[in-house]
Parts: sequence; structure tokens; C-alpha cells
Amino acid sequence: MDGEHLTKPTKYSFEDSNIALLGGELEKKVRAEAGEHDPAWEAAQLGNVGTLVWRVEKFSIKPWPKQRYGEFFSGDSYIVLHTYKKDPNSDTLSYDLHFWLGEDTTLDEAGTAAYKTAELDDVLHGAPVQYREVMGHESARFRSHFKRFLVLKGGVSTGFHHVEEPPIDETPRLYRIHAETAPSAGTSPVKSPILVRQVDLNQPNPIEGGDVYILDKGSEVWQLNTIGSVGREKFRAAEFSKSLTEHPDRKGRCDLQVFDQGSAGAGKFFAALGLEPMSSTTTTQPSEVVAASVNQPPKLYRLSDASGAVLALTPVKPLNGTSPSKQDLSPADLFFLDCTSFQIPVLYVWIGSQSSSGERRLGLQYAQRFLRENSLPVKAPIVREAEGQETDDFIKALQYQAA
Repeated sequence: MDGEHLTKPTKYSFEDSNIALLGGELEKKVRAEAGEHDPAWEAAQLGNVGTLVWRVEKFSIKPWPKQRYGEFFSGDSYIVLHTYKKDPNSDTLSYDLHFWLGEDTTLDEAGTAAYKTAELDDVLHGAPVQYREVMGHESARFRSHFKRFLVLKGGVSTGFHHVEEPPIDETPRLYRIHAETAPSAGTSPVKSPILVRQVDLNQPNPIEGGDVYILDKGSEVWQLNTIGSVGREKFRAAEFSKSLTEHPDRKGRCDLQVFDQGSAGAGKFFAALGLEPMSSTTTTQPSEVVAASVNQPPKLYRLSDASGAVLALTPVKPLNGTSPSKQDLSPADLFFLDCTSFQIPVLYVWIGSQSSSGERRLGLQYAQRFLRENSLPVKAPIVREAEGQETDDFIKALQYQAA
């Protein structure tokens, strides 16, 4: 028993942990697993437009089945590469390179995902824009790469199920179907799929107004339309419910029932979860919606090792009431553009073309530390982009002026 306890993987803490990419025990284990060149990257170098997904398994990565693209597990970490052409008439390829961390992923898995992402960036000669994504706080850009988006409980270390399979021993599963209409961090609208997230039944208030919920009881599937839920959510919920009820393992013996909040039959949906029914007028603000409705001007910081071995962080703008601009960026250094006060928070890491290897190598680690030490949203997306390859969202954020 004691031996099992000693070898239990350490869960990654977004509030306390800092991913160390290089020079430590993790790097040795990752290199030992795949060598200097990981064969998993061969598909990424073919130059094909489209999306590729890998899942971290211990200290290596494995291709994720294409039929499961858009499906993620809370106990895992993933790498996603989206290859596209900004100009359809050009042969030049552009890349979005994301690593996604589930809320229950381990420290080793999170570190491996970050390390392998940096490795793939090197394979692609630094061309990708890199994104750190955290479960429940994904960027709209990340979600737009998938036709569907499901987040389920479990993972490689605990075992996982196909979402359509009936629950074992009829232990119910609860899913939230949610449409996000907010723009991406730079205020550019990005088409995003309807989100389906498995809900932890042990949390105090698993039902929030404004969304649709599916309760999979094995022999029955129940759908609850809460006040404020929209047509897109109900349509996606109907599709999702159908995929559950028609799964072969249920042998055609699974009934579907649909309830509207406040209706006579909705009470048994809540009773099955041990909850009091919500009234026909009760709505709550979804937890993922940020309360602020007006963006605040971004803040610019310079990260430089010019003064010595230690990287120093210096505020650049706003100073004396002035907002940051592209003219404030220097190719010799690395900069943070702090947009965590935006309605959709994000932290940009801009890499100057003449920045030192230390600045480039440690930028992500310092970005995570910056969020944590300044009491900013530690799970906000971190976007790393190089000089000359800036995204439209970064440019718009840099040019943002408060009304």
C-alpha cells in the first residue's frame, strides 16, 4: 500500500506549479522515450492542411484517433497542430500549435506536453503560434479547430470510456451543452462548436440556468432545457442524446425524455441528482461567463536578460496614461501583453527576432509565473508568437483603446 502511495502520480496544480521545460529530470525522461527525433512528428512535416492531435502517455505522445478529434479527457494532456494557409493562393503554411491540459492531468503529463510542444515548434522551424490551453478556459481559436467539442471525466491513467457507451452499473453521467457567443481575446469573432462537458456530480450546484443538460442513466436518457437555453444548444443536445440512445450496447432499449425547466415532469430530473427543482423563472449566470462587460486597456511588460543572467520584467505601458503600441516592441527582447482584464482574458508572449535563447526558452515559464505572482487568472490562455508572425488578435489587442 505504501509503495502504491509513493508512486501515485502528482496532480498538476495550476495555482502552485510551474512547468519546467528544460534541464531537469523530465527532459531526461522525455528524451529517453523518443530520442532526438520523435517519429510522431513525421505527420506534422508532410505539409498537409488540417488538424492533428496527439495525447500524452507517460513521457511520450501517441496519435489520437481521428474519429475522436474534439474529444478530450480531464485526466490527460494533449497536443494539437492546426495547419492552414492564410493566403489560399500561396504555398506558405501557417500553424496554430496548442497544448491542452485537463484539470486532473498529472505534473509529468503537463510538463511532457509543454516540452513536446516546444520540440514540435523546433521541428517546424519556429513558425507556429503556440497556445497553452486549460480545460474550461480554452481559447475560441482552439475550439474552432473541431466540428464537435466534448470534455469527459477520466483519462489514460484511470481508464476512459467512449461517450456513447452506457454507464457501468447505471451510474449516471451528467453533461452540459453550452453555446459560447463571446469573441476571441482580440475581439475577432471565431466560429466555435457547441461545447459538451461532463459535469462532476459531486459539485454543490451542477445545474446552471441558460444551458441544456443531458442525464445518461443507462436505460434512460433525460434532457433538461433550462430557462435561457437557445435553439443551437437544444439542437446539439438532441443530436447528442440520439448518439447515446442508439449506441449498439444499449440494444435499442434506451428511452429518451425531454423536460423544460418549470414543467411538471422536470422535478424528477432534479430529484435524480438529489436537487430541489429550479422554478420556471430561475436563471443563473453560467460560471464561464466573465462578469466584466468592458475591456480595460492591455498592459505591456518587457522581459530581458540584458542586465545579466537573471531575466528582469519591466513595465512598459501604460505609463502616464498612454496605451501600448507596436512601436514599443523591441526585436532584442521578449514582451508580455497582459490582456487578462479583457472580457475573454489572455496573456500574449511576443518573441523578438533578436531575443536571446534564454528569453525564448523561458518565456512560457515566466508567463505562468507572471500570472500566478500577480494574482491574475492562472488558467487564462497563454499565446506565444514570434516577431513577424503576429496574429490578428494580438495586433488588435495591442491597438486597443478604452472607450
